[in-house]
Amino acid sequence: MTEPLPPFPVPGEHDPSQDPDGLLDLFPASGVTGITGITGITGEQPRLRADAARNRTRLLEVAARLAEECGAAKLTMEGVASAAQVGKGTVFRRFGDRTGLLLALLDHHERELQAAFLSGPPPLGPDAPPADRLRAFGTAVLRHEHAHRDLYLAAARAAARADAVRRHASPPTLLRLSHLGMLLRRAGVRGDVELLAQTLLGSLDITLVDHLVTRRGMTLERLEAGWNDLVGRVAGPQG
Repeated sequence: MTEPLPPFPVPGEHDPSQDPDGLLDLFPASGVTGITGITGITGEQPRLRADAARNRTRLLEVAARLAEECGAAKLTMEGVASAAQVGKGTVFRRFGDRTGLLLALLDHHERELQAAFLSGPPPLGPDAPPADRLRAFGTAVLRHEHAHRDLYLAAARAAARADAVRRHASPPTLLRLSHLGMLLRRAGVRGDVELLAQTLLGSLDITLVDHLVTRRGMTLERLEAGWNDLVGRVAGPQG
């Protein structure tokens, strides 16, 4: 079961002070959303009227409650509409489809993680050696997505059925890749850094991690140790 979602804020403006590495400059302004300026999962979100924003927030709160009670895999647009006492068309207009709804639910969890590696304390955030930040990044992603695996798995499966490009080109995925690439370059890693970043990020894929944990019997501690070993082979020993 996924952990409860934090309160749903109304989107605001980008705050450059929360991105000392300058990673968000790689994205167009339309791809940056949220009160902290972190990149939202769903990318561009048109500015809503106050009443529409409140309705969207209410639908997300209802969806989060249903996901907590019944599991994200059983969450449906019809179920959210019924629980919120609105027409099904209202839910579709706000989120597009079930994948859009699941991604909107994940937005807040994803922004918590992004805030940690963009501007949080070391070793995950700035002011730590690049190799140390690489190690901390893998551990943080493994623990974060495992804690919210119900939602992440449901969203990944829905996106795989709907549109694979939607998942691999989503703003959070691109931000994670840019972050890994930046750290690899700062660590002095040679070669095709972009491809190496893709490979490293692929080892943290939630569907792979879930398979290794639930079907292969591996512990998160073993996966974290494997990530640290991989980083050590690529970027050198711990600073």
